[in-house]
Amino acid sequence: QVQLVESGGGLVQGGGSLRLSCTASGQSFSRYAMGWFRQAPGKEREFVARVTGGAGVTYTYYADSVRGRFTISRDNAKKTVYLQMNSLKSEDTAVYYCAAEGPGSLNYDYWGQGTQVTVSS
Repeated sequence: QVQLVESGGGLVQGGGSLRLSCTASGQSFSRYAMGWFRQAPGKEREFVARVTGGAGVTYTYYADSVRGRFTISRDNAKKTVYLQMNSLKSEDTAVYYCAAEGPGSLNYDYWGQGTQVTVSS
């Protein structure tokens, strides 16, 4: 069982930056692929970024809408995944969720409670 707790959300002006954190409890954090998703009011939840887990090279993936502005990273010693968000736009306003995908799983198995990000124009 993995529990995820996000932090770092808040209100920021357009063009500003925020860094979200997601800290996990439980074992074997390094083996989990981690993702960030977001859901804006009235919209479906959408993928933002992903970082692979396991031994070897770590790969990252981004939605087209955030590529070049957002950076996902992880610190396995701290059991934490980060989302550095730069050049924020009003359309980035949403609740941001982190999620963990277990080894061999085809889905994200665990989700955090979400953190609100509001970008003022």
